[in-house]
Amino acid sequence: MVMTGLRRLLMILNSKIRYLRMKKGYDKIEKSESMRGEIRSRKARKLIEETLKIADSPNTKTYVF
Repeated sequence: MVMTGLRRLLMILNSKIRYLRMKKGYDKIEKSESMRGEIRSRKARKLIEETLKIADSPNTKTYVF
């Protein structure tokens, strides 16, 4: 009785594993214009933040023109 239940469980698990292997994954989502704009603004904010961090560091030399 226990062996038949265990065998049935193994068969179910094997079929699920086979299904997951055959599954193609996920569909790629196309980026909308608003998503692209958000990505650009995040990159710009990060660049500005890094630039300000370098400019405010005590090791930065300032040049007078």
